[in-house]
Amino acid sequence: MEPILAAEDISKTYCTPQGRVPALESISFQVSEGEFFCLVGPSGCGKTTLLRILGGLLAPTEGAVYFRGEPLSSPCRQIGFVFQKANLMPWRTVLKNVTLPLEIQGLKATEAQARAQELLKLVGLDGFGRVYPHQLSMGMQQRVALARALVHDPAILLLDEPFASLDALTRERMNLELLRIWEARRKTVVMVTHSIQEAVFLADRVLV
Repeated sequence: MEPILAAEDISKTYCTPQGRVPALESISFQVSEGEFFCLVGPSGCGKTTLLRILGGLLAPTEGAVYFRGEPLSSPCRQIGFVFQKANLMPWRTVLKNVTLPLEIQGLKATEAQARAQELLKLVGLDGFGRVYPHQLSMGMQQRVALARALVHDPAILLLDEPFASLDALTRERMNLELLRIWEARRKTVVMVTHSIQEAVFLADRVLV
């Protein structure tokens, strides 16, 4: 079966005033549709760089990324991204933060709000649509970010250590919530983490 996402000989070198800094060298792997795939490694090993390349946010120095067999060189609506920080707009309510991608697409307000309400319910935030980000805990803010990434129904969800800043108990609870959401929607997930325990608990496969 054709993989939904494939990295072929990905290398990335950054040019700095101090010289060239290699971040990745000849990385190749494939991700199947519906798979939960984790990338594990210590801080500074290039995990986030690789994830940004997979999402079309950063161009590799060498190699290529393929989405459903086609080269990927720029951001794609079929790929959702959740960063380490929620990056919510503080002047918009939770509901308005989630509807933002749909507003950009020009979807009718009533349909956008209906989709957003459905996603907020999925992530356990039903009834919080009218509050603002500063009124939420960090774990709840990450749930909003997750709902925002899912609202336009992407085929792939890229997660860049979304729970790294949470305390241990909240992080474990969010891992359980993430599995529940994945089982409900069956999206293809590629998640970066430095936690071996988290990767083994969540993933079908782990790339170290």
